[in-house]
Amino acid sequence: MLALSGFCSAITTYSLCIISQMCVTQTMCQVVINGSSFDVDRRLLAENCEYFRALFQSGMRECRQDEIQLSCVGALGFLVLLQVLDRKQPMLNSDQIVEAIECAAFLQVPALTKHLISLINSDNCLLMYHTASTFGVWDLSHSSALFIRDLSPDLQDEIHALPCALVDYIESLQPRSYMAVCSHSPSSELLKDLQRTVCYLDETSRDWKVLTHLPLSTSTTMAGLAVLDNKLYIMGGVHNVSKKVVETGFCYCPAANTWSIVCGPQQLRYNFSLIGHDGCLYALGGESNMKALSSVERYRVSDGSWRSVSPLPSPAASVVSAITMNRIFICLWRGQGATDIHEYVPEQDRWLLVTTLIRQHSYGLHMVAHKDNLYVMRNGPCEDFLQCVMDRYNLSSGQWTAMLGQYGNSKSSLFTAVVRGDSVFTLSREATTEFTVEDQTWRLKREMNGFGRIGSIYTFLMRLPKTRAPFIENSVDQNLEKNLRDIRSCHRISPQCPDNL
Repeated sequence: MLALSGFCSAITTYSLCIISQMCVTQTMCQVVINGSSFDVDRRLLAENCEYFRALFQSGMRECRQDEIQLSCVGALGFLVLLQVLDRKQPMLNSDQIVEAIECAAFLQVPALTKHLISLINSDNCLLMYHTASTFGVWDLSHSSALFIRDLSPDLQDEIHALPCALVDYIESLQPRSYMAVCSHSPSSELLKDLQRTVCYLDETSRDWKVLTHLPLSTSTTMAGLAVLDNKLYIMGGVHNVSKKVVETGFCYCPAANTWSIVCGPQQLRYNFSLIGHDGCLYALGGESNMKALSSVERYRVSDGSWRSVSPLPSPAASVVSAITMNRIFICLWRGQGATDIHEYVPEQDRWLLVTTLIRQHSYGLHMVAHKDNLYVMRNGPCEDFLQCVMDRYNLSSGQWTAMLGQYGNSKSSLFTAVVRGDSVFTLSREATTEFTVEDQTWRLKREMNGFGRIGSIYTFLMRLPKTRAPFIENSVDQNLEKNLRDIRSCHRISPQCPDNL
């Protein structure tokens, strides 16, 4: 009897496997929601939705039917889901947001949650937060809370209209701080440079304070700097005027207040751009032996490896970039007053030309993003770099708009612009300025103390813990030899190699 029972169980399991395979291999099915019908690819649903994957593998009668009735979600949200699975990036109104969150919760669709996170802005963050918390979409809830925390001084009344538990969670978080570090070459124990620091803006005292010191062997001269998952990465840089490249990279973790060493790009490069996006770092272009590069490398933090990806459309150094709605954009000069905006699509590993801005004798020199807008800052008339002008490109409408007026760019302050919520921060030696982004202009909001340093300045945003662990000076340098032995095991392309990545 036991043998027969085991045989029957095996037959049943085998039958369920065959049925589930048949359910998935049947190409199309019709999903019906409140009278609305959608013809959908079964494989697409099975690959992206946990609900449908479980349904098609269950062996239940419903999985073999051509028509599937759904009563747990709305048609509006399901339509958004299908657009996202079709690799579209729809902008959503309030009703669509609520139904899309409901859909993400019940059907368990990570891609939809990721898209919703990319759409968080000052207009919808409270709705996103409350709705996501209600339906238990915790990644979206947390991301919305972080965004609200950055805006909290401007949203006090709206925040306190939320349930107490949601308010408490927002207040438990730290806002992002405006950060800055100057250009420095490697130092030594004998010739310490006390200016080799990473600083942050204390908005309460309206002054700059030191967060940490750079490791002695770090160079920020012509280096690539980026923040990824709230960690600061510094790659490359040069030792001195000979432009010998620093081979290793460095990572600062504010939570532990420590530096660590990471493997640098395979192609030794300087004067390049480093972008942090979706668990990866991208080293774009730059120079090697005074030759501009078009090569691009991607560093996946999860496995600590660099690999070549699709090169830039043309060789370029100091590539201007911005990230918005989880999308990467860059500016490239094309001559005759043309500034091309390209988007990198990681899923397809290719660059797409988005638009071209043509302004006589004027080129895009810096770019920031706010909501679905890209703001390109360029030199003024007659190559005037002290009074810059801005153009705004709206990704949804595909339209360019010239921003009203000119913006002071003394000491290149405008090129230090960083967006946080609806604010833009810029700095110079004389003043740190916060603007409010409005429809046709950036309105001056307040001024604080200047940075007080000379040289090129890198700016970025990071969340700093309320209390920081004590920093052990030169902790990286004390263990440098051991770390370098590990780094040297990384395969590296000779700096003499042609730009063939």
